[in-house]
Amino acid sequence: MRDSYGQPLAREAMAYVLAGGRGSRLMELTDSRAKPAVYFGGVSRIIDFALSNAINSGIRRIGVATQYKAHSLIRHMQRAWNFMRPERNESFDILPASQRIDEFHWYEGTADAVYQNIDIIEAHAPRYMVILAGDHIYKMDYELMLRQHVDSGADVTVGCLVVPRMDATGFGVMHVDEQDNITAFIEKPKDPPGIPGDPDNALASMGIYVFETKFLFEQLRRDAADPDSRRDFGGDVIPYIVKHGKAVAHRFTNSCIRAAEEIEEYWRDVGTLDAYFEANLDLTDVVPKLNMYDREWPIWTDQIVAAPAKFVHDEEGRRGMAVSSLISQDCIVSGATAHRSLLFTGVKMGSYSSVEEAVIMPYCNIGRNARLSKVIIDSGVRIPEGLVVGEDPELDSQRFRRTEKGVCLITKVMIDKLKAEG
Repeated sequence: MRDSYGQPLAREAMAYVLAGGRGSRLMELTDSRAKPAVYFGGVSRIIDFALSNAINSGIRRIGVATQYKAHSLIRHMQRAWNFMRPERNESFDILPASQRIDEFHWYEGTADAVYQNIDIIEAHAPRYMVILAGDHIYKMDYELMLRQHVDSGADVTVGCLVVPRMDATGFGVMHVDEQDNITAFIEKPKDPPGIPGDPDNALASMGIYVFETKFLFEQLRRDAADPDSRRDFGGDVIPYIVKHGKAVAHRFTNSCIRAAEEIEEYWRDVGTLDAYFEANLDLTDVVPKLNMYDREWPIWTDQIVAAPAKFVHDEEGRRGMAVSSLISQDCIVSGATAHRSLLFTGVKMGSYSSVEEAVIMPYCNIGRNARLSKVIIDSGVRIPEGLVVGEDPELDSQRFRRTEKGVCLITKVMIDKLKAEG
């Protein structure tokens, strides 16, 4: 779909990314950073996926609302996303919660995070607004969603996933008619409604919404004046429009981006340690469910200047090697072994150490003779020589954060405590 001047609709749109959430189910991993700032995939951060989708879709005006412990997120965006040029009608606004309405209110909800910045959005004068969550892993062409929005004459278009019906209890769920017009929007229902003609599945919200800007501002101002509102898109704004206007579902299958070898439509909410761990390890498969090597739809991120990865020593029992793993730049695997693991930038592995099914964040150091399996290691951690994790569940639970599926999160605080107990 192009406008009367032949421009893609994305050129008339602004993407507004909601990136203020903590992500408390990631436990200590978000003690010092917001969920969108958590590292993912060897080189990226979670927020890079929503931002890359916007850029690749042709959207050149972007705003990012931040709130919870936003320093590392803001620093990352300043480094990685500073290539937008105002002279080309491009913009990238970082919008921390800053009590812009009055001195008492931070962002009170997802809708309020947009409402408080209406004046900044108006200065860019976008015709359409694409509201995005900044904490999911997926590839999607928002131009196709914009096209459906205009063609259908909807007041709001809601991005949605088809999921098994009883798996939808943690989502906002849409009840739709045969034309995918939304007749009800229910937050986290105990008994989700099925899809017409497909009763075993439900339509779950992706937290992606498309509006005409003028209409959105009208709804935000109405919502802000409602003393009973929670200032939330899923809880307040969308249900109101469903009841009083026209809301239409947009199915992810119609706009997801897949490289030739990608079989499924890949979308993940990496909101728990187990989900985060599994999504990272998905990338180590021979044919990964999510292709990070797709040059036609790249995931943009901070390009750190660093040396290539290095593997040294080649003798029995002390061979630097990696199998089914992603090894980032500035890593040194010195007489050590990595199997089905992700080593982020600057990880150093000492001789005779080994990791299996490990997600190791930047600038960690794995001591000699350490043996680690099913672990997530936070950035900057120094693993002591000879530490063994993943073989004694009871001991692991005493020392680290261990999930129901047996994944151990290891942080600096935990290692410091372990050394102090010594």
